[in-house]
Amino acid sequence: MNYCSHCGASVIQKIPPGDNLPRHVCNQCELIHYHNPKIVAGCIPEWEDQILLCRRAIEPRLGLWTFPAGFMELGESTEQAAIRETKEEARAEVEIAALYAVLSLPHIGQVYLVFRGRMLAPTCEAGEESLEVRLFPLAEIPWDHIAFPVVREALRCYVDDVMKGRFQLHLASLPDRLPS
Repeated sequence: MNYCSHCGASVIQKIPPGDNLPRHVCNQCELIHYHNPKIVAGCIPEWEDQILLCRRAIEPRLGLWTFPAGFMELGESTEQAAIRETKEEARAEVEIAALYAVLSLPHIGQVYLVFRGRMLAPTCEAGEESLEVRLFPLAEIPWDHIAFPVVREALRCYVDDVMKGRFQLHLASLPDRLPS
């Protein structure tokens, strides 16, 4: 950041009084510009013993599979964001069942809030950001073609929980690199 979004003057990095981290501070109006992690809301849509995945039509990771997820918009709750992303990417209607995982990615400044969602019907089709959408039995998840390590981790936990017969809330801070 070079200029203040409030007054247009130049900003510098310094630790403001009462703070303990360097921030972008305006030289003129002294407004502090905070840069905080982005919230990604996602949904693992469930239909009977299957889950819905989307094959990405956009970069990054074009052509690989993921569950519906994306950045929250101002004015929406995390649940609303997960429902919206599912509708946009897979044209599927879901009802949020529960918060499933909170996965922090400090190295890229993102926090994933992943929900389990009950599909209201087994209907789906590719939205603009998807090449293809499909219901997968858990034994057929395309593990070698999952788009992101955070998605792979959430799906791994999901399959483990299904096998145990109970779901729990998963909390984790993921390292820069996860094993494939």
